[in-house]
Amino acid sequence: MASSSSKEKNAQQSNLDLEGVTPVDSHAPSVKEDDEVALDELENPKSWSSARKWTQILVICSASACATCFSSVAGFTEVGLEARFGVSHTVAILSISLFVAGLGIGPLLLGPLSEFFGRSIIYQVSYALFVALNFGVAFAPDIATHLVFRFISGFAGSAFLSVAGGSVADLFDDAHVALPMAVYTLSPFLGPVLGPAISGFINQNLYWRWTYYVMLMWGGVELVLLILLVPESYAPVLVKRKAVRLRKETGDDRYYAPLERSNKTLFGSIKASCIIPFQILLHERMALLLDLWSSLVLGVLYLTFQAFPIIFGQVHHFNVQMTGLSFLGIGIGMIISLLSQPYWIALHRRKVAEYNGHPPPEVRLYIGMAGAIMFPVGLFWIAFTTYKSVHWSVPMVASILFGTGTVYIFTTVFTFLVTAYRPYAASAMAGNSFLRSAFAAAFPLFAGPMYNKLGTVGATALLAGLSTVMSPLPFIFFKIGPRLRARSNFAHQD
Repeated sequence: MASSSSKEKNAQQSNLDLEGVTPVDSHAPSVKEDDEVALDELENPKSWSSARKWTQILVICSASACATCFSSVAGFTEVGLEARFGVSHTVAILSISLFVAGLGIGPLLLGPLSEFFGRSIIYQVSYALFVALNFGVAFAPDIATHLVFRFISGFAGSAFLSVAGGSVADLFDDAHVALPMAVYTLSPFLGPVLGPAISGFINQNLYWRWTYYVMLMWGGVELVLLILLVPESYAPVLVKRKAVRLRKETGDDRYYAPLERSNKTLFGSIKASCIIPFQILLHERMALLLDLWSSLVLGVLYLTFQAFPIIFGQVHHFNVQMTGLSFLGIGIGMIISLLSQPYWIALHRRKVAEYNGHPPPEVRLYIGMAGAIMFPVGLFWIAFTTYKSVHWSVPMVASILFGTGTVYIFTTVFTFLVTAYRPYAASAMAGNSFLRSAFAAAFPLFAGPMYNKLGTVGATALLAGLSTVMSPLPFIFFKIGPRLRARSNFAHQD
């Protein structure tokens, strides 16, 4: 019996050795595994009350609109800049172009920051820098200082804009995210439309620097609201904070958060953020063409900041403040796009049900098909109604269609890129932001010469024609998108 027991013990020892497990003395003190911390249901931002979540969304949206509004308010300060600093009109336009360039470059370097530090600290620091740097714009003693501060203030503001969309995903689950995401998507594009209306009234009645004084007041209010009303919502950072708190309260170092043991480094993330977006642009035809389409749309939108003063100021003899109000038609169109969201949300839900809960990314292209028609039709309508003999209200009504189509196109491109390139969604969006901003920075610079050479009809019709060339994209990719994604190294596979 003793011999049999000894054999069994040896066999057990052999099995443990084979499994690579060291036998433990039953009388030795037990060693517990580390405990990974998770958020309770009530701690999860998605479980917060609707009022609390929507308050944060509206503050973030108004701050986004303010940041992008800073880009276009410069349009009506150009005359003041030329007179004060003795520069040409082209140099004065750089006030818009350099700010937009900063907005486009920033996400490549600053986009990954929230993955390490969270949303709220990025909001507060970037917006504080944004407001502070705009003091340099407002009080610049010379044109070089003014332009440098315009660029770096745009760069600082881009950190906020690159993170803001993530907060929407933090707060709402997939079933309820469509409406708040639509509201947020509208805000960065509504800001540039509000800019001329604000700037027109200020520059009609006050010194040009007051444009920036007023905007600084708005930016300061937004900063206070961000500090008071927008807490941290990024779940991995909240889990990390909880782990730190538990270790402190209990004295037990076993508690940890996944973020604390991640192999990702800040430098590595920034490096990837600067490389992968351009790899996607270089190798992915769908991403490149959709990015070019949305870039053309934003370029045309920013070109209107030079074109509308010609159409309504020179042709229809509007004064400065009334010319600024001529942009409200675009704004009305953008708001109509938001009001139509329940229809598009219902359509998407039907498609989700049709595909048993797993629709392909191509279903996101439906709203873009509508935008692909409305945008060029609106531009052609504006083009052929810019004659002095045509009442000014006609091209303004046409700009409503233009505004609605603009938001539809951006919505379809953004949502398609995020769903089709899900593993690399942030990089796909960073590449889109860079290309869009490049077009938006360049287009205002040649608007004046183009309209002087071709006239209001020819120049606007040329833009409409370019838009028409791009219009088939959502229809084409709806058909062949699955085949292209199947051969892609970056796209999400069904």
